[in-house]
Amino acid sequence: MTSNRADLGKDPQTVSGMFDAVAARYDLTNIAMTFGLDAAWRRATTRAVDPKPGERILDLAAGTCRSSAALARGGAEVVAADFSAGMLAQGQKRFGDMRGLSFALADAMDLPFGDAEFDAVTMSYGLRNVQQPKVALAELLRVTKPGGRVVINEFSTPPNAAFRALYRWYNAQVLPRIARVASSNGDAYDYLNESIRDWPAQRELAAWMREAGWTAVAHRNLTGGIVALHRATRPVAA
Repeated sequence: MTSNRADLGKDPQTVSGMFDAVAARYDLTNIAMTFGLDAAWRRATTRAVDPKPGERILDLAAGTCRSSAALARGGAEVVAADFSAGMLAQGQKRFGDMRGLSFALADAMDLPFGDAEFDAVTMSYGLRNVQQPKVALAELLRVTKPGGRVVINEFSTPPNAAFRALYRWYNAQVLPRIARVASSNGDAYDYLNESIRDWPAQRELAAWMREAGWTAVAHRNLTGGIVALHRATRPVAA
């Protein structure tokens, strides 16, 4: 039997297949693994994006589209995009009738959108799963209007050494056990721990964003740096 488990090679077809396999119980598993903190992180992301009526917003790596729905409730026109058809199907099942929300199957490294289409772009817990994240950051810049904004919410590195050690112990020892109870494919969540451990800390991700062309790059830690909100702006052309 083939395992629906990605690895740090992050082959797009393998990663999308893994998310297809866990889509049905994805939200329940997230709630269990984060003890409900995912809801607070989503609210913080929505506030950082600050959706306004009439704006067009891309929510990339939308998953089951709970983040997209939160943005659309602010009156913006939101495109929920993901490379997992299974995850999008769950989102459409729950939010398909929501006003201002549309859905698109999309590869972060080759977005199916025109230049400067969006007032804001956002990506939660997805950049880490992209095979070439710097390419994705450049693609997000391309589809953002000059003066537009980006918000990246991603697992990160707690700056406090003691808390960082506790967090890594939890990821290695506790998280897999919870995942095997709550998820439809517990083995897939071994990759989650590996990808978080391998992911760069806040300052390096900020440097990647500047390298891609974003300006006014800043970040804010949530829950002691378990996740971090990175914000930036596409410069206005002279």
